[in-house]
Amino acid sequence: MKLIKNTTLCHVALITMLIAECSSARAADTRQATEVDGIAVEAYIYAYPLVTTELTRRRLTNVAAPEGTQAPMGQFAKLRTYPDASYRDVTAPNADTLYTYAYFDVSKEPWVISIPDLKDRFAVFSLFDSWTTVFGNPGKRTTGTGAQTIAITGPGWSGTLPPGVKEYKSGTEIALFNGKIYCTGTPDDYKQVHKLQDEIKAVPLSSYGQAYTPHPWKVDPAFDMKILVRDQVNTMVSSAYFKLFAALLKTSSPYPEDAPMVAKLHALGIEPGQDFDIAKVDPMVAEALAKAPKAALARIAGWEREGMAAGDWHFENGWVVSTKTGPYGTDYIQRALIAMIGLYANLPQDSIYPVSNGPGPELQYSGANSYVMHFNKDEMPPVNGFWSITMYDAQYFFVDNPLNRYNVSSRSQFKTNTDGSVDLYIQHLSPGKDHESNWLPAPTDRFILIMRLYWPKDSRPSILNGTWKIPPVKQAQ
Repeated sequence: MKLIKNTTLCHVALITMLIAECSSARAADTRQATEVDGIAVEAYIYAYPLVTTELTRRRLTNVAAPEGTQAPMGQFAKLRTYPDASYRDVTAPNADTLYTYAYFDVSKEPWVISIPDLKDRFAVFSLFDSWTTVFGNPGKRTTGTGAQTIAITGPGWSGTLPPGVKEYKSGTEIALFNGKIYCTGTPDDYKQVHKLQDEIKAVPLSSYGQAYTPHPWKVDPAFDMKILVRDQVNTMVSSAYFKLFAALLKTSSPYPEDAPMVAKLHALGIEPGQDFDIAKVDPMVAEALAKAPKAALARIAGWEREGMAAGDWHFENGWVVSTKTGPYGTDYIQRALIAMIGLYANLPQDSIYPVSNGPGPELQYSGANSYVMHFNKDEMPPVNGFWSITMYDAQYFFVDNPLNRYNVSSRSQFKTNTDGSVDLYIQHLSPGKDHESNWLPAPTDRFILIMRLYWPKDSRPSILNGTWKIPPVKQAQ
């Protein structure tokens, strides 16, 4: 009996030990899976701007010749009038400046761009790499409005440029020249800006100073031109998303400061410069990558609020303000959010884009209500350039309205109150003929406001240093 009892106790101890080891192994597997899940979400967020800019490039260059908002690689698209409510190419378009933009492949040689004399007109020509980093911004604030010639060079290029040509080096092989020229929108001013747009020229360095004819460009019939880029990105299955991301890393190398993220990509089987196939990675990794989009998109969309604790955003009077655009460093989620809601944002010194989703932290604007924004006398937005407040629907596109008015701005002829102050009426229905000059038409349902401050003043009062506060938008009583 004693032998049986001892043997039984040994069996119990062994089973207990095995159960403990299995539990420990399961716990270790759970911890590892959780860690891999987290890395997959980080990777998705890191990749988001790169994937978004690529699909945007494909959409905007998918024509055989310049046409409206599109133009082949190396050729300029010139917006001749402000977009209307049907425009769907890029989120959060503006109605303050006429765009002149082009994508360039600088992998083999630089491209040289000639900018005419702007005759003191406000303009900024922002240069973006594929990560959405601003690597140059010639224009009135930085280089003046005189005629100038610049060259966009690729990350591996070294050589000599012609005299008088200023170099701007892109960190990726694809670069965007995004010119914004101020225009009042009147027929006469349209003509003047059109002339300036037509005088902006671009040629590869090998053709500089010579006659140049653009190479034929093939249209990709397989690219879906009906679905918005943001929707294409946000609904892309993870296998296609990360496959495209890996392919883009061949021409858009990570920055040196991205080394820790590159190590995390390695843990997922994603190697810069190599193809990626989700079917060939560890099942635990494949599962994590498959789940990543939902969690990552929620994090990106929620960063406007969460980023306040990190200092990326701050909330005042119903407006969410950030001065962190352009150079993002390793702030990957900030970069991803800007790519989601306002792709190709300028440097804050050139323009700041406060956003308001509602009159309070937990409130949203609705066209079922009427709102008023009050500016005291001599307290309009302090800028060296100009300012505007633009109305968007819930998807960040213009709102159709009987006046075809999408914003109010420093060029608006406001009716002032007897004390010199100004009230803006933000609502769906007209506030009456006497007040329509101050009316920003809203949709019947949810809407979003974006203020643009071009070349904000850096002296007091200034939004750059927090000494000027945006007035609240209050619901009318």
